[in-house]
Amino acid sequence: MNVSILTVLLAVYLGVTALLAYLAYNRTRSSSDYLIAGGKAHPFLMAMAYGSTFISTSAIVGFGGAAGMFGMSLLWLTFMNVFVGIFIAFVIYGKRTLVLGKKLEVSTFPELMGRHYQSGFIQKFSAAVIIVAMPLYASAVMIGAGRFLEQLLQINYSIAIMIFSLIVALYVISGGLKGVFYNDALQGSIMFAGMVTLMIMTYQRLGGIIPAHEALSKMASLVPEALVAQGHLGWTAMPALGSQLWWVVVSTLVMGVGIGVLAQPQLIVRYLSVKGPKQLNQAVLIGGIFILASTGVAFTVGALSNVFFHQTQGVISIAAVVNPLTGQANVDQIIPLFVSLAMPEWFGYLFMLTLLAAAMSTLSGQFHIIGTSLCHDLYRNTSLIFNRLAIIIALIISVYLALSLPISIIAVATAIFFGICAATFLPAYTAALFFPGVGKTAAKSSMIAGLSTSLIWMAFFHAKEASALGLASFLFGRDTLLGFPWVVVDPIIIALPVSIVTIIVAHQVVKVLKSS
Repeated sequence: MNVSILTVLLAVYLGVTALLAYLAYNRTRSSSDYLIAGGKAHPFLMAMAYGSTFISTSAIVGFGGAAGMFGMSLLWLTFMNVFVGIFIAFVIYGKRTLVLGKKLEVSTFPELMGRHYQSGFIQKFSAAVIIVAMPLYASAVMIGAGRFLEQLLQINYSIAIMIFSLIVALYVISGGLKGVFYNDALQGSIMFAGMVTLMIMTYQRLGGIIPAHEALSKMASLVPEALVAQGHLGWTAMPALGSQLWWVVVSTLVMGVGIGVLAQPQLIVRYLSVKGPKQLNQAVLIGGIFILASTGVAFTVGALSNVFFHQTQGVISIAAVVNPLTGQANVDQIIPLFVSLAMPEWFGYLFMLTLLAAAMSTLSGQFHIIGTSLCHDLYRNTSLIFNRLAIIIALIISVYLALSLPISIIAVATAIFFGICAATFLPAYTAALFFPGVGKTAAKSSMIAGLSTSLIWMAFFHAKEASALGLASFLFGRDTLLGFPWVVVDPIIIALPVSIVTIIVAHQVVKVLKSS
């Protein structure tokens, strides 16, 4: 790799990032500027900030790698991301959130919940969930960037994580949400260009659109027996209905993330950054095109990587990333390896910037929301110095997790966080927007029930987390308390309905008690 070109490219990129951080710092004079960018962001800035925060290396590297294993079935997640994550989020949830937020004069998601329900407990509980759970998601994003830098630049993974995290901290700590927005506009544009170019280059490398997909369809007979036994029917087909892989794809990846996006605190605060509903309408098209290009490309290329590896190495994607020492396949390395082997050197530079931009834009939003939740919502301290200190603490925790979590964890960690947010926040958040008669008792009950059910299901029933935690094994002598299909049913499928039922029942009980 041409070190001089790489050095110049990185220097220019980091220089522009630093300049935008400086501009944001000069224009950040109040807590409103720091928390919601002054509430007057341009629709383009808002849409790019939302989209680039939503789509990160966890989507490109983690879910792209998962598509290398599961195939085109992950394109259902692209549909959910565009329809639910953009259209429903902006047009239905976003407008009401903006109106309610301006009415209550709030700057954060926990504050929105707390003031609407007139409950300090709800505000602090929401903040605590964000503070504890968000670093898991942030670490997944870091891993995605770290693995790519490790593969492309041939540098130590730990060093890549350290350098990368410090760059992000620079502009989030200095500029707050304005710093995030300014850089997200830049990084979102880089992401869009990089992903579109990746799609074009992939089809060129594989002989065109039709030949590439025909070749992938003909590879169904190459699916390993272990995956066939779990329901894998090929990379251009959905897994067998009701099979183990079907539950993983549908309940964890598609539903977990596709529904969970509505209750993401770092995305909800974006609605509060524009002047009014008109600006949200203007942002829909921009956000929709961005999400379609980024996730659609990642999942398609991930699946098509099987064709490349089979043509060049005689193996499928997951076989290409098997560690010869452990015998384990790390799906998080599929996209980085594909880019480094299948693409020309100049594209490696562009895609490196694409992933850096994806990771930095998402992490900046994550660290910003952790910092504001800790100081603004939990401790009620509006000092910018304290807020910046909180971000540093979040950064340290996330780096530790990124260096400690096991392989092939990116997509799973992302889905876990999205699922927890959906089960904990979504029913109470929806009630705040559409059913103002629901009181704080019902909201509290729903949030506690959703979070508790999620944690219990992960600890004792869902195999991926239960076997890793070992709590069920320690207490009951077995990895999970139930067998198939419950071991592959994602917590959101159980916890979200429990949370919904709880808020409805609790609301009715309160009404009966008040009338008696």
